[in-house]
Amino acid sequence: MSTTADIAIQPKYTRKELTGAQPTWCPGCGDFSILSVYLKLMEKRQVPLQNIISVSGIGCSSRFPYFVNAHGAHFLHGRALPFASGISLARPDLHVFVFTGDGDALSIGGNHLDHAARKNVKLTCVIMDNSVYGLTKHQTSPTSPVGFRSKTDPTGSHDRPVNPMKKLIAAGATFIARTNSHQPNHVLEMMDKAIDHDGFSVIHCLSECAQFYPGAFDKTNPRRGGSYPLVPDSHDVTDEVAAYKLATEPFPGYFGVFYQTKIPTKNANEAKLIATAQEKAGHATPLELMTKTLRQFC
Repeated sequence: MSTTADIAIQPKYTRKELTGAQPTWCPGCGDFSILSVYLKLMEKRQVPLQNIISVSGIGCSSRFPYFVNAHGAHFLHGRALPFASGISLARPDLHVFVFTGDGDALSIGGNHLDHAARKNVKLTCVIMDNSVYGLTKHQTSPTSPVGFRSKTDPTGSHDRPVNPMKKLIAAGATFIARTNSHQPNHVLEMMDKAIDHDGFSVIHCLSECAQFYPGAFDKTNPRRGGSYPLVPDSHDVTDEVAAYKLATEPFPGYFGVFYQTKIPTKNANEAKLIATAQEKAGHATPLELMTKTLRQFC
């Protein structure tokens, strides 16, 4: 575990030094922008290299940790959040980032997203949503719109898409924001706010798949005739009902912070339990506690 003194004497690093393997996304993929912003954020804040943790599941977006020259893990499909929760609870001094996609987070990993949110584990989850399964070459995803034609729905999808913002509010996430990869300054602003939040923060980030769903988010891009409406200044981010109303707006909806509240994190609650147990045990060491417990069953 690094100390303040250790951090103080470390030389500043550049984004180039933090860059890992050459990204393998298709040309034009929105994920390039998100990676660039993340590297810029770490460089800006000078988070010690040994304290940078990026975790992912499976999917195009989940290749993310390979491209960051720091600690990270490419975990099982849909299971990035349980793994990241374990890291966060074991090392509360770190701020863990999870990079996931619409399929990884909202389909196979949907239940884990709900539970990480309600438990308020201290970490940041970035959902890189392209509304298509790109890694498996053009299949319908949980956020694909009705009528979307793909390999799995050649005549067009009949299923209503998931509304990530409504889901996150209902699940109990304590910081919820929305952005778009084609607005890197806005992505940086949302990440900056998310990393400062003491709790489970989620950023829903639209990220176009130029290969299998080009033009999916043109309505949000002013350069393509769309609009990018920011959350109104009058919006109260602490009002859950107001946040839910924002989330019901038809596409493209709003961009910015929808909801933010402060409640005890699971990290803080777990720390209290541990402190209470140690006090009752006369401040015994972990090894002494384990030995004492095992003797009760021998």
